[in-house]
Amino acid sequence: MRQGSKAGRALALCAAFVLSWACVSSASAQGIEERLGQLMAEHGTAGLAVVVVRDNAVVYQKALGWKDREKKIPLDEDDLFRIASISKSFAATAILQLVEQGRLSLDDDVGDLIGFPVRNPVFPDRMITLGMLLNHTSSITDGEKYGSLDFINPGAGKAWRDSYADRAPGERYEYSNLGYNMVGTIVERVSGERFDAYVKAHVLDPLGLYGGYVPEALDADRFARIYRWGEGEGEGFVRSDQAYAPLGERLDGYTMGYDTPLFSPTGGVKISAPDLAKYMLMHMNLGEWNGVRIITAEHAKRMQTPTVDADEGAGYGLAIRTDRALVPGVVLTGHTGSAYGLYSSMFFDPEKKYGFVVITNGTRDMEVRTEVNRALYEHFIAKAADAPAAE
Repeated sequence: MRQGSKAGRALALCAAFVLSWACVSSASAQGIEERLGQLMAEHGTAGLAVVVVRDNAVVYQKALGWKDREKKIPLDEDDLFRIASISKSFAATAILQLVEQGRLSLDDDVGDLIGFPVRNPVFPDRMITLGMLLNHTSSITDGEKYGSLDFINPGAGKAWRDSYADRAPGERYEYSNLGYNMVGTIVERVSGERFDAYVKAHVLDPLGLYGGYVPEALDADRFARIYRWGEGEGEGFVRSDQAYAPLGERLDGYTMGYDTPLFSPTGGVKISAPDLAKYMLMHMNLGEWNGVRIITAEHAKRMQTPTVDADEGAGYGLAIRTDRALVPGVVLTGHTGSAYGLYSSMFFDPEKKYGFVVITNGTRDMEVRTEVNRALYEHFIAKAADAPAAE
């Protein structure tokens, strides 16, 4: 009886501890959710999805606001977003896999890889390399459009000249979406696999992630609708359905190694915030996550190491940048995205093993992305560092 009483008391104490910890965790979550709600109200935000990683594990994920404002459908944690320019890192990851296989080099001439001459007309003797595409120093610009290789192919007309800046390749950083649609095309030409299929087979599936580039290949009921603020309509949200427009007949007669921009390697990945966080964990852990290696540690470091100065004191590596402005006094590594009214970010500290995924499907003020990142850092990282160690 006495032993049974001790066991009972131990179980009771254990239950009390678990309940107490649950209450503390619940209160902590409630505090940050109140803050996120305040920020959404201040910035006029339709929906918000966040994931926090700390000590190499997901410690918080939440969806707030609307997935579909018209139908009053709340946003769910597993809903899918077109994440915009964070997608560039998927294309760069694919390139580095092919580099590891010895099938290409970052020093290769882009013209040799893509099937037509790629030369800045002002500097025709300066080779443009694959590495220059990856770090935005190629001197290739977006101009008005970048959704087709016709804009840079000399064989498609005279418009190609307008896709170059008046400076030498390798000289200076200038963000280029057209450059990353070319990167995706090179993946396709070198691998022999259609770009969307390559990324699915060699990046998404090995990590157990649900997502991709072709809207009709995904569950449309999971798409978080995207809204622009007041574009041509006065104040208020305007729905942007083109973010998930089916490719349909545009894939009829698809030409491998040329029509790749249809998938938008520069910004076309659709994925949920939690799955994007798993992808982030892979890069945070230098190319490997959950026992699956996607790229070597050497190439993961190369992606994250700045090779050129970008904006606001940031440095750009290969589709991954460092940022000193997102959280003042803190250097983070990752990328942002913006398209159709959506704003996304994926930033992490590869040494301290924490990071944040933040996505909004519509907002009056894009600064909400910055403010949410700062709130998450303060709540989950700064306060945790200040907390006394458990005895």
